[in-house]
Amino acid sequence: MPIYRLNNSIIFPPTDHAEPYGLLAVGGDVRVERLLEAYRKGIFPWPLDDVPLAWWSPDPRFVLYPSKLKVPKSLDRVLRKQIFTLTIDHCFSDVIHQCRSVKRPDQPGTWITSQIKKGYIALHEAGHAHSVEAWREGKLVGGLYGVSIGRCFFGESMFAVEPDASKCAFVSLVRALRAHGCPLIDCQVHTDHLERFGAEEIPRAQFLQEIQNHLQDAEAINWKTLKLN
Repeated sequence: MPIYRLNNSIIFPPTDHAEPYGLLAVGGDVRVERLLEAYRKGIFPWPLDDVPLAWWSPDPRFVLYPSKLKVPKSLDRVLRKQIFTLTIDHCFSDVIHQCRSVKRPDQPGTWITSQIKKGYIALHEAGHAHSVEAWREGKLVGGLYGVSIGRCFFGESMFAVEPDASKCAFVSLVRALRAHGCPLIDCQVHTDHLERFGAEEIPRAQFLQEIQNHLQDAEAINWKTLKLN
């Protein structure tokens, strides 16, 4: 399959034209309109070392159905103790900055470039990207962010500087989204970490059909009414 090069138009090629490992196109930009179009089509940006902006649609797709969430007993105990104070959209730019800068033992670097960071902050300001923060003694110690369209949530990245901080933020968000009728959370590609919480792989065609069924829902998730526990 060819690798498409995007121009100023926000039109994307069909996702079934992606390479076997998911690469679909390169180039373009991360303005709000393009990012929204990408997510609606099951596509997301993920820069490569030698490609500043690459667009992906992997097959299979890794998803978490909130109704199938699995919470380890040890983490459930941490949640019940309320060690962390959890908030929504309190400091989106700080969360994405931490996701970019906090070192991970399994990753030599970060895919969150300055361009990506700027694009998602703009998406947040437009009301489509959201963050969950975990605080301890007034310090930001963990969190995550992603994109919300219709009744679906597309997870992007998380960070933690204290054990269990991002896990508590994640589980609390999934529970809150489940209570508000969110049917599916996109996790993009397989990780052992999210598999432990019940995430699973499904065919891309199934993923695309499911998100189309829910992105058009008239009643989108109201993030101002989400309650974390």
